[in-house]
Amino acid sequence: MDVDLRQYDNLTINDNDVRNIVLSYLMHNCFKETAETFISCTGMKQPADYPVDIDKRKPIYNFALEGNALKAIELTNQLAPELLQENKDLHFDLLSLHFVELVRKRKCTEALVFAQNELTSFGKQDRYVEKLEDCMALLAYEEPEKSPMFYLLSMDYRQSVADSLNRAILAHANLPSYTSMERLIQQTTVVRQWLHQELGKDGPPLFSLPAFLKN
Repeated sequence: MDVDLRQYDNLTINDNDVRNIVLSYLMHNCFKETAETFISCTGMKQPADYPVDIDKRKPIYNFALEGNALKAIELTNQLAPELLQENKDLHFDLLSLHFVELVRKRKCTEALVFAQNELTSFGKQDRYVEKLEDCMALLAYEEPEKSPMFYLLSMDYRQSVADSLNRAILAHANLPSYTSMERLIQQTTVVRQWLHQELGKDGPPLFSLPAFLKN
């Protein structure tokens, strides 16, 4: 298959499309003040459900990001009562996040009681066993931050749980669970991979976001 990539060099991109992509990212991640400033500066029309959507999601997202999983669960149950009942994986991640935060604060007895009351039932399902074992193993270390399971105490883990919760809430409200920017990157990655496989050395290299941002 012959593909001349140069034919796309002068492709015109609509400014409104770019602005919508940026606004999608800001709204998805609950950057309310920045989104309002962006809308004001660009003269864009504010989405009808935009303020309510962000105002409801932002505290939930922030509580999860801060490690306050129980408060995030409480607010999620108020906003979408069936969500965590239906999404057991997410519910487990939030409960395990609370357990991890108790361990971080060296409240090991409280963490053990919490695990017995809230996490034990998950151990009956194979897909939770490994992660449950990792969580419980933290109790064996005086400095869990230096244990092989240190990733559970990292900000990256909090971020991952908070992002998963945010996406689930959006999907539950029949809103896109990924930003337009994320979908574009995913599609670009797939297309470049296909072209690389089809054209070999004559095709473009595999897509790398860090490399792209340096250009």
